[in-house]
Amino acid sequence: MKKINLLFIILLLVAGSCKKYLDVVPDQVGTIDNAFTQRSTAEKFLFTCYSYMPRNGDMDDNPAFNAGDEVWYMDPIRDVDPDYWNIARGMQNVGNPLGSFWTGKNQGLKLFTALRDCNIFLANIDKVRDMEIIERERWKAEVTFLKAYYHFYLVRMYGPVPIIKDNLAVGSSPEEVQVPRDPVDSCFSYIVQLLDEAAANEALPAKIVGTEATELGRITKSIVLALKAKVLVTAASPLFNGNSDFASLKTQGKDGDAPLINPIADPKKWEVAAAACKEAIEFCHSNFYSLQVYNPALNPSWIINDTIKIQLGIRMAVTEKEFNTEVIWANTTSRATDIQRWTMPILASGAVSGSGPKGILAPPIKMAELFYTSNGVPITEDKTWDYAGRFQLKTATNADTFYIKKNEQTVKLHFDREPRFYADLAFDRGIWFGNWINNYSINNMLFVKARRAEYAARQGVSNFSVTGYWIKKLVSMGTVGAADGNVTGSNQTPYPWPEIRLADLYLLYAEALNEVNGPGTEAYKWIDLVRTRAGLAGVAYSWENFSNQSTKHTTKSGLRDIIHQERLIELAFEGQRFWDLRRWREAHIVLNAPVRGWSTEQQDPAAYYKPIVQWTQAFKLRDYFWPIDQDEILRNKKLLQNPGW
Repeated sequence: MKKINLLFIILLLVAGSCKKYLDVVPDQVGTIDNAFTQRSTAEKFLFTCYSYMPRNGDMDDNPAFNAGDEVWYMDPIRDVDPDYWNIARGMQNVGNPLGSFWTGKNQGLKLFTALRDCNIFLANIDKVRDMEIIERERWKAEVTFLKAYYHFYLVRMYGPVPIIKDNLAVGSSPEEVQVPRDPVDSCFSYIVQLLDEAAANEALPAKIVGTEATELGRITKSIVLALKAKVLVTAASPLFNGNSDFASLKTQGKDGDAPLINPIADPKKWEVAAAACKEAIEFCHSNFYSLQVYNPALNPSWIINDTIKIQLGIRMAVTEKEFNTEVIWANTTSRATDIQRWTMPILASGAVSGSGPKGILAPPIKMAELFYTSNGVPITEDKTWDYAGRFQLKTATNADTFYIKKNEQTVKLHFDREPRFYADLAFDRGIWFGNWINNYSINNMLFVKARRAEYAARQGVSNFSVTGYWIKKLVSMGTVGAADGNVTGSNQTPYPWPEIRLADLYLLYAEALNEVNGPGTEAYKWIDLVRTRAGLAGVAYSWENFSNQSTKHTTKSGLRDIIHQERLIELAFEGQRFWDLRRWREAHIVLNAPVRGWSTEQQDPAAYYKPIVQWTQAFKLRDYFWPIDQDEILRNKKLLQNPGW
C-alpha cells in the first residue's frame, strides 16, 4: 500500500511545521477537504493511514527483532542498520533516541503523525458522496482499528502516552497544545474502546476471502478481537499492573499527583483478559482458523516422513502465505523478503552468486538452550538428559538421521531435542530439508557445514553467522537456492509478516486462565494444543514423567513459568520475546547475561565448539521503556520523561 503523492507531501510539510505539538490539525484545510471530495482520493488517504504500520518483517525496522537477545551480529555490523542492535548493546540515549516512534528518528515511525492522519480521516470520510454506505463504514472500522493499534504500539514502547482522541484546532492556545501523558489504565481503556467500536461495525468482514492483491492485509473482525485479547493481557501483566518501580511517574494536575502506572495490582484485569481471549478464539474457530499442519498433498513429489512433516508444519505456520490456516493477522505492509536470505546459510558447494544466502542473523547459544528436550521439558529439568555434559562432543548415529548428519560430530546440546528446535534452528552438521535445488527427499538431505573454510563458514568480512546458528523457521519452503546459490527474485517466496497467530492466542488464553484460577484442565488444554502440533506430549504427562520438578505444573507460579517458556519457544524469532520479557518484568533478569556463540573461526570440532562471549548485555530498570527525545520534553512542559532517562 502506497502513500498518496501530492496530498501526503503536503501533510508531511505541515506536520513538520507543527512538530513541537502532538496533535495540531494542518492549516491547509482546503487541501484536506479536497482529499474527501471523491472516493478515489479518500481511498488514498485510507492507504496513508495503513502506511504507518510497523514493518516487522524487515530486520532493519523491527525493534523487537534486533533490540533484544534473539539474534546477534558481527562487529562492525554490515548490511543491517545498527540502530536497534545498538539498543541491545546498551547504547540507547535520551538526546537522540534510537528507534524513536515518538518523533520518527533513527529508524522509528512517526506514530503521532499516524494518529493525526487517522483522526483527519475519521472526521472527513462522511463527506465523500460517491461511495456505498457499507464501504464507508468498513473504512471507518479499519481506521478506528489502526488508531487503536498505533496507540497500543506507543504504550508498549513508552508506557503512559498522551491519548490523541481528536486533533486540536489550528487556533489552539499555547496552553492547549501542551499535552500531558495520560495514566496507562486510561490509555488501555481507550484502546479497548476503539477496538470494541471497530468490532461492532457490521461492515467489517470477519475474515478476508478475496485475493492477496486486493484484500489480504486489510483489517478484519478476527484481527480486531485478537488484538483486543493481546492488549488486555498486556494491560493485566506486571509491567503495567501493580508496578511500583515507576512510582515517580505521576500526573500533574490541580487535584494533586497520582501515579501514571498503578502500583497496586488489580487481579480483575486478568479476568477481563481471559474473557477477551476466549471471545477471540471462539470467533476465529467459527471462521475456520486452526493450527497449521503440513499437508503432503501440496507437494506430492517431496519424499518425507512424520519427523519432517512435523517440522514443516511448524515452519509453515509462519511462512505459508497461500494455504495458511493459522495466521490471523498477515501484515502485507511488511513482507519477509530479504530477511530470508539473511537467515540462510550456504548449503552446498558452487554457491558463488552475489545474491546468495548471507546468514548473518545469528541466534546466540541461549536461544538453542531455550528449547525443550525431546521429552517436552526444559534441558535443566529433564532427568534423562545430560545437562552438565551438553557442550561435549557426540557422533550422530542412525537414530539421528533426520536431525544431524550420520557419523558427524556436534555437541550433545543438539541431540534429543524437541521438533521445534530442529524446525527453528540450523547448526553445524544439522540437517536442512528443502530450500535448495534437489533437497526435497529424506533419502538425500543437505546438512550445514560451518567450520572454517566450509560452505557456511565466514565468507570474507561478512556473510556469516557469528554464533554458529541460523534461523530456519523464517525461510519459506517456496524459497529455493539455485545451483549457484541465488535465493533472490523468482527463487524467493516472500510472505506477509505474521503479526498474530492462533497459537499466540491459545497461549495468551492459557496465561490468563492460570492467573485467574491457577492450574487446571482448561489452562492445560490450550498449551497442549500447541504442544501437540509440535509433536510433544501434554504438560502434565511430560512434567510428571520426565522433570526433576514433577509437580511444577500444579502450582500457579510453576505453570506460569511453563507458559512463559512455551511462549518463548513457540513464538521465537517472531518479535514476540522482546515484548513478553518486558510485560512480565523479566527483562532485567534475562537481558543481563552474556551473549555467547561458538568459536566459528575454528576447523577442528573440539576447538569450534568452545563457547565464546560476544557481548555482555546490561539491562537497567529504565530500559523497560523508551526515552522520550529530550527536545520534546523541553518543548512541552507538561510532558514527563520516563524514569532513569
